[in-house]
Amino acid sequence: MPALHHQKPTVDVAMIGHFAVDRLIFGGREETSPGGSVYYGALALRRMGLSVAVITRLREADFPRLEELRSAGVLVYAHPAAETSGIENTYLSQDMDRRLCRPLGFAGPFRREDLPEISARTYIVGPIIAGEVDIPLVEALSRRAPVALDAQGFVRVRKGDDLVFQDWPEKARGLALVHVLKVDAAEAEVLTGRTDLRQAARILAGCGPREIVLTHSSGLLVLAQGRYYQAPWTSRQLSGRTGRGDTCLAAYVGKRLETSPEEACRFAAALTSLKMEKPGPFRGTCD
Repeated sequence: MPALHHQKPTVDVAMIGHFAVDRLIFGGREETSPGGSVYYGALALRRMGLSVAVITRLREADFPRLEELRSAGVLVYAHPAAETSGIENTYLSQDMDRRLCRPLGFAGPFRREDLPEISARTYIVGPIIAGEVDIPLVEALSRRAPVALDAQGFVRVRKGDDLVFQDWPEKARGLALVHVLKVDAAEAEVLTGRTDLRQAARILAGCGPREIVLTHSSGLLVLAQGRYYQAPWTSRQLSGRTGRGDTCLAAYVGKRLETSPEEACRFAAALTSLKMEKPGPFRGTCD
């Protein structure tokens, strides 16, 4: 009887990062919500019609929370951890751009053996807190396919009961492995010492990433192939501000699989603007 050959799954985008259970506090109201790049990003990508795999860590008691991803058609690889990661976000301004962040839990670092045997056109590395993903893991992924990386999971560091932003000691080595780097204005300043967004993007591109995706209070700035592209947020309200960067990076990376940086910039800003009008992940259509 001939041996059975199991073909490894193939997806457009594979995402790695902690699935989070966050606490959101705004205007005196408090709520608990799923979060993390793998949550917001994967559901946006599925709405775009792309195939997605998620590699994550969380405590087994929270595994049922992953059913929302599976129901959307996401291929989920979940590894048990002692805790589920989470962040308490207290928003300090009406535009929800200023916030205090406090860690609620940490699901521990990913290991090489956590990586499944899958084939992906691109990877999104979306940790939420420093310590989830290390350089050897990024190196391993970069040998498989181009890597998009969210800087928040390298500059947002746990210090006791607080989360603080600090420079990434291994950024020269890490950024050299990255195809697309996503930062927000605060992260760009931490990594470069610059408040001018274009200057910061240029410095970061000089470290190795081919494309810089930079979100800020007014919109999206992209530096790709030596050119800058901009698109504004057009949200009518910002009740869905949480998950802005996660959604924007996923939308940009997914759209870049088929189109130019300029078009991907416009698309990502438009999709993210719609997402920010309602709490939770993007649930609209991309017609």
